[in-house]
Amino acid sequence: MQLIQREHGQEQPYWPAGPFKIRLPFIHYRWELPEMIQGLIMFVVGLAMIPLLEKYLGMPYEAALAFTFIAGLGYILPALLGVPLVPGWITPAIPVVILYLQGFEPGPEAVRAMFALQIEVMLIFLILGVTRLGSKLIDVIPNSLKSGIIIGAGIAAMMGELKVGGRVEATPVSLIVGSLVCAYILFSLSFKNIMEKNGLARKIANFGMVPGMILAMLVGWVVGEYPWPDVQWGITHPDIGLMWDYLVFSTGLPGLDTFLLAIPTAIIAYVIAFGDIIVGFTLVKRVDHLRSDEKIEDNVDRVHLVTAIRNALHAFFAPWPGLAGPLWTAAHATVAERYAMGRKAMDSIYSGGGTFWLTGLIALFILPLVTLFKPVLPIALSLTLILTAYICIMVGMEQLKNSVERGVAGIVAVTLAMPDPKSTVYAVVIGLVLYFLIERPKLMGRHDPADEVIFADPEPSTKTSEV
Repeated sequence: MQLIQREHGQEQPYWPAGPFKIRLPFIHYRWELPEMIQGLIMFVVGLAMIPLLEKYLGMPYEAALAFTFIAGLGYILPALLGVPLVPGWITPAIPVVILYLQGFEPGPEAVRAMFALQIEVMLIFLILGVTRLGSKLIDVIPNSLKSGIIIGAGIAAMMGELKVGGRVEATPVSLIVGSLVCAYILFSLSFKNIMEKNGLARKIANFGMVPGMILAMLVGWVVGEYPWPDVQWGITHPDIGLMWDYLVFSTGLPGLDTFLLAIPTAIIAYVIAFGDIIVGFTLVKRVDHLRSDEKIEDNVDRVHLVTAIRNALHAFFAPWPGLAGPLWTAAHATVAERYAMGRKAMDSIYSGGGTFWLTGLIALFILPLVTLFKPVLPIALSLTLILTAYICIMVGMEQLKNSVERGVAGIVAVTLAMPDPKSTVYAVVIGLVLYFLIERPKLMGRHDPADEVIFADPEPSTKTSEV
């Protein structure tokens, strides 16, 4: 129960703070038990970044664990500052970031390179947020290009798991079982019908992808795809002192050449993150009409500002190959699906996301949980990527209005999913060229959107033949 109650049809209560709207648990929103349980398990996805920190930044486990604590502080900022999206990484950009980091020696050199990249990503979000150009991009960018980027990011995430030597090939049983269970609980029409008649099914649905993740981990241990955990008791002790050795305060600032090398990767990361923002608010709109009791503000500029703050936090105190992204697609979809069940199930979209990541931050200090999940961290990452792929493709396809848009979006998606660090740049250029050449009723001059009706898919005939 919270101290300040929301009136029917109004925004969730908040304290105004410039461009932000501060909301605190127990004061502005209630604590949600299902999201708390999810947070105690789903926090392992954040820990899945540790192997990348060890390999590409050359840091020991203890320092990498301290980095995850800084990331945890960043995860709680969106719900705290008025963003209705569950945050995460810019996940589809990770392969591009890794390719960039491979050009630097693990250790101080790679830390400086990661700092340069993260600062540039921060500046892009900050400039677009302060100037409010970020919200204008939503309307200016062609629909086919936006949808193509979303679909392409989903395909890229899926292909990364299915490729030769990928995690699906290495641990097929646990990942296939976990993916099928997660997909069935989250998206199956037959499961939704069962939920209407069965109370147990509704309780299972409350926990989103957690049942599938737990089952995948159990299967992985039983069939020998992952080693059994060495559970230890107590609290974790992130080594802040050791972490300091892997920050720019110790390694020094990167040179101008490093900043120049980071620019293409930073632009690619933003384009993908922009697609995440579209996906996030689309998922909100899919359920918002079912909840007349709460008005949800879709402020794109605030998303940019909060994401800029998170990337700045990472750049100085925890350079992060996953970067700070506006959306954790799989977790946000889980929260949105439960939000659609009504106010009794989830009081506010902010109470769901806020409870989830506050619990995740606390879980980082529970040593038995950290050591229990340590051997199976790849499962959490893979299930997130696979579900992200499904949601991106689903949402992207929904946005396309006619066959012309679908054709252009398909070309953009395929180009974006190519295993080339410049594929995102190529996809954007190709998408814009095809938009002007194919979609616009007038190649030159002012474009009237009403003209698009000429090229829309024909409506099925409702007339019956006369006898």
